[in-house]
Amino acid sequence: MTQPLYTLDAVLAATQGHAETIDAKAIGSISIDSRELGQDALFVAIKGDRFDGHDFVDTALANGAVAALVSEGRSSGPGRIVVPDALEGLCDLARFARKRSRGFIVGVTGSVGKTTTKEALRLVFEAAGKTHASIKSFNNHWGVPLMLARMPEDTQFGVFEMGMNAPDEIRPLSKLVRPHVALITAIAPAHLERLGSLEAIAYAKAEIFEGLEPGGIAVLNADHPQIDILREAAAAAGVRTVITYGYARGVDWQITDFQNAADRSFATLVHGEDRHALALGVAGRHMVANAAAAFIVAQLAGVEAATALRALASFGAQPGRGQRLSLGPAETPLLVIDESYNANTASMAAALSVFSEITPAGRKVLVLGDMLELGEASKHMHASLAEAVQATGADAVFLVGPDMTALAEALTGAMPVSHFAHAEDVVQPLVDALAYGDAVMIKGSNGVGLARVVDAIRSRFDQN
Repeated sequence: MTQPLYTLDAVLAATQGHAETIDAKAIGSISIDSRELGQDALFVAIKGDRFDGHDFVDTALANGAVAALVSEGRSSGPGRIVVPDALEGLCDLARFARKRSRGFIVGVTGSVGKTTTKEALRLVFEAAGKTHASIKSFNNHWGVPLMLARMPEDTQFGVFEMGMNAPDEIRPLSKLVRPHVALITAIAPAHLERLGSLEAIAYAKAEIFEGLEPGGIAVLNADHPQIDILREAAAAAGVRTVITYGYARGVDWQITDFQNAADRSFATLVHGEDRHALALGVAGRHMVANAAAAFIVAQLAGVEAATALRALASFGAQPGRGQRLSLGPAETPLLVIDESYNANTASMAAALSVFSEITPAGRKVLVLGDMLELGEASKHMHASLAEAVQATGADAVFLVGPDMTALAEALTGAMPVSHFAHAEDVVQPLVDALAYGDAVMIKGSNGVGLARVVDAIRSRFDQN
């Protein structure tokens, strides 16, 4: 019999909650979505930006939840565990899960690459032992406690992604997770609208150090000018061991001999006298950096180098983050590169560099959406992409969103450009312009909604 995630008594002890007529003695899973309930689920009625879970408690119980964690005064009746605040109750469960864990815990943040790096870590750790990792981009004030509360007691490796939109958001998440390793993938112009500068972004990301376990280690990508800020912040937080990596010289782990070959990439990771050959199932310098970070952290966790390298050989891009789709006939497929989930100048430059090396049988087509939350620098940063866009050799460029007006103006006369206000406006013209044998890359901030463009292309061209 599978060991339950919690006993009911443990949930009550952790949350100091009051049970109202609950027959179940064990909790097998935790959910905040009444439509997605695992076995013997505890439904947690948190209040989000658009929905309040208390409106769905009865639905969750009817759908099979064995109990619901609710805020006092918001829901009553059989099956409820009543606490002062349901979200804080979830955090209490997260603290309980972390306290009982004997696993090696990693916290990951950064302006770009954190989800991809988290997935690379998950892949490597799963090759070495029982692993629990954040799903999707559950990296905020409710996503992190939910992921932590779901961690089984016998987990050997735990990986938790932490995101932020403003200062003072990562600090409480890191203090909840209490990682043994804090990894920062990069500092880049994301959330400039709220934070104002790259330096402010670096300080906000550095809050992750404040939750490190005693003797914990900071692992930092050094390929950005804010590395000294991160070093100083780590020292101020009492972190004694800082490990750097990247393409720059003088780092503890240097990436050398980088090569792209179709949809794969290769590099050598050098640490003192040791040299490790990385081979990945995805192209891009940025992807190699993400994999290098995963390899380094795996070494700190005691995973054998050969095990980690074998696992990384199968590492590929995730949906919305560089995933490649070959649609249609094998001889002349339509190549779709799905980068629809996120965008800032750093990730744009990396994706455009990869696209520039592609030579399809047909045409090369770019679909670029607004990079959001760049504040006053937005116009300049969008226009600054012009040279990289031209270097791709694209035969047609489709731009989406008001901020892309600046790039459209910068590209005027340089190449065929079409500009659309919304994602839905570009769908039909784009689909009509594509053909088997072409290559198309779609990239923009998630809020632009370019994922629906990818879906439309798949619907039109996928013959499976």
